[in-house]
Order: sequence, then structure tokens, then C-alpha cells
Amino acid sequence: MPNGNISKNDDYKKTLEDADRNIIWHPFTQMKEYTQSTPLIIERGEGSYLIDIYGKRYIDGVSSLWVTTHGHRKKEIDEAIIEQIGKISHSTLLGISNVPAIKLAMKLREIVPKGLSKIFYSDNGSTAVEIALKMSFQYWKQTTGRERRKFVCLKEGYHGDTLGAVSVGGIDLFHELYRPLLFDSYKSPSPYCYRCELELDYPSCSLACADKMEEIILQDAENISAVVLEPLVQGAGGMIVSPPGYLKKVRNICDKYNLLLIADEVAVGFGKTGKMFACEHEEVTPDFLALAKSITGGYLPLAVTITTEKIYNGFLGDYSEFKTFFHGHTYTGNPLACAAALASIEIFEKENILEKLRGKIELLENRLKEFKELKHIGDIRQKGIITGIELVKDKKTKEPYPIELKMGYKVTDFAREMGAVIRPLGNVVVLMPPLSISEEELNSLLDITFKSIKKATEE
Repeated sequence: MPNGNISKNDDYKKTLEDADRNIIWHPFTQMKEYTQSTPLIIERGEGSYLIDIYGKRYIDGVSSLWVTTHGHRKKEIDEAIIEQIGKISHSTLLGISNVPAIKLAMKLREIVPKGLSKIFYSDNGSTAVEIALKMSFQYWKQTTGRERRKFVCLKEGYHGDTLGAVSVGGIDLFHELYRPLLFDSYKSPSPYCYRCELELDYPSCSLACADKMEEIILQDAENISAVVLEPLVQGAGGMIVSPPGYLKKVRNICDKYNLLLIADEVAVGFGKTGKMFACEHEEVTPDFLALAKSITGGYLPLAVTITTEKIYNGFLGDYSEFKTFFHGHTYTGNPLACAAALASIEIFEKENILEKLRGKIELLENRLKEFKELKHIGDIRQKGIITGIELVKDKKTKEPYPIELKMGYKVTDFAREMGAVIRPLGNVVVLMPPLSISEEELNSLLDITFKSIKKATEE
């Protein structure tokens, strides 16, 4: 195969497609079906667009799996990475440090919720959460002598694919198969108002799902280490937006029973909810904040677990006491990734990204009202630039489409034909474009999504 830019030769493109089908095992993809289809192979990106090997342009409707913040090929991030390559591309953080890692840690401490001050680096969302789980367990053991082995998490929650993260996940489709490999955790009802398992209505329910969590905690509080949740929006569960006050109430419950709170903002952090971090909406400071995905603007793998002085102090001692946190990754604090993250955060500040986002959020909210007219849309959930559109077979009974119909994928296939890349979560169509998307591009994305849903559900 030739190197460099993709050749215009059709035989070469065919070779790429065959190699993709026959060699690459794609994540969250049934390969029996994939190998019978024509793969979409992206060659390059420009702003809000992905461009395939044939030159066709697609609006990146899910910001390349919820990561691309300022669009593709953002000049300032490109230049920051190139400049860092000219210095050093990697140096371990085990026992020594590097300049970008230090500068990024200083910047993060300035912008995260007050009280969070200690930054531990890793490389993806699963590890960021896994680190918080291990730290919380070790903290209690070293400060109280007790092994608080249990965690409380939410049904429909998702925190990644490593075994610890799966143990506190609540999506049976993703997690049930691995149950024999996992540690037990308590599952609290999801704040899923559209399909409330308590069969109540908000706001008359008075956040009964949080009360149910307190009941669970009461049964075994002394053995529970922490509560783990995705603040405001449960991403992989179907973009489930929690009602106002839920997060604050959970924080109060944790304080009441002396439990730690792990906030997984891997999916929702860095502006997607309209504020830099979702916890800010209810003025909550967790004991652990897990960040990844958009931290580098969508350029390179990087994650952080940020915690408090109180937690950090629980690990201090003489070498011989072995209070050290024995955990680390090869590419922890990678200089290239940290340089990209610094550039991305600087763009937020220099270009007033959050302020500019308000008009787009309002546009999205107004345009989504049109979708309610479609007869197979049961619920529309939005927080900031994040949207989940739940498709149902019957609007009155909320009966879902049978899984074998793959209705979500039918919608996204039509959208691809019309020039947009989006990805479903079961029967939920997800939109999460780059924060930099223009209002014109956002309107186009919504037009395509509307037409695709209508075509898929009413044909």
C-alpha cells in the first residue's frame, strides 16, 4: 500500500475497505453484520466535518464519540502538539515529572469545583474511575482500619469497560455477561423520569429515587466506601437527564452517612452541559472527579482523577508503612496529551466558548420542540449540547421497539446517507456535536436527524 495521503485509485480504496472488514475487530460492533456492509472510512476532518476516502463530507454529530470539542484540525491545538514534539513526546511520571503535566495540573486546579486540588493522571475514562474506586477503598483502610468494600451506583450507569468500572456499571446489556468476574455493588434506581421504576412523576415524587438510595445505604453504611454516578446525564444509559436537585440530594446523603462521592464526568465534562463541569449546576464538589474524553479537545488519550487534600493526606506516611498508592500507567501524564489539553482549555478562555454556546443550546432546545410532533418519539432529553431522542413503537404506552428491529441504527444509517454521522444507544438517537459547531451546521444536523427519524419510523 502507498504511504501518505489516500490515493484516488478505486482499487486502493477497495483494498482499504476489505482490510477493515477482514482484520479490524471494532468495539461495540457485531462483526458478522459489519463484514457484510460497506465501511465508512474517514480520511480527514475539518471543523465540524468528517471526510471519507471518497471525499464525502459528514457533520460529526457525536463529536467522534463525545470528544471533539473545538472541531477537527483546530490550529492552536495542532501547533501546541507540534511544538511539544520538538521538545519531548514522552517521559514517565513515575518518580519524575514533565513541564506540560505540571502546567496542566495547575490549570485544572483553577477551573474544577472548589476543594479539588490533587491530580492523578491516567489515559482513559475507565481508568480514571477505576483509580477513584481503588483510592476510596485504600483511603478508608488507611485512615479507619476498616475495609469498606461496597459501592453504591445507579442502574443504567456506565463508567467504562475495565473490571472495576464494570462492577459499578448498571447496564445489563454491557455488563451482565461479566458478572462472575466482578465485585458486588448496590444498584440504586436511575433518575430516569420517563421510565421511572418507582412509577412516580416529577416533581411530585420529591426525588424518591434519591430516597431509595438512602434506604440502600442505611442497610450497610459502615461497609460502603462511596457512591459513584454520572452527574446530570447518564450517557451510555441513553442520555438520561436527572431532574433538578437530584445531584445535590445525593451529595447531602453522602455527607450524612460519611460516604465519598465519585463524580464521573468523563462524558459530560468540559462544557457539554453548558457549564465547564456538570457538578457546577448544583454547586456540588465531589470527593473524586473523573475526567477524560474532551480533556484534550479530542486529540489524544488522557484522563485525570482529581481529589481533595483530605483524601491525599490519607496516603502520606513513611516508605515502610506502604501507604503509597500502588497504581500507574505507562503513558501517565504524557507530555503531548497534556500540551493538547492545555491548548484546549486556553481556547475555552480566549474564545469565550461557554458564553458562545448559550445561543446554540437555545437553538437546540427550540428546534427539538419540532421533533415532538413525530409519532414515534417518546421522550426528548437535553442538557446543554447533549441530546437523547428516545424512539418508541407506541407513544401512548411507551412500548419500545423490539431490539431486533435495530431502529436506532436505521435512523443513523439514513443520517449517514444524508451527510451526518450519529450513533444510537439502543432506541435512543444521540446528538452531541462539537461545541464549536456553527448555528447553520447545527440546523443542518437537526434537519438530517428529523428526516432520518421520520423515514425510519414511518416508512
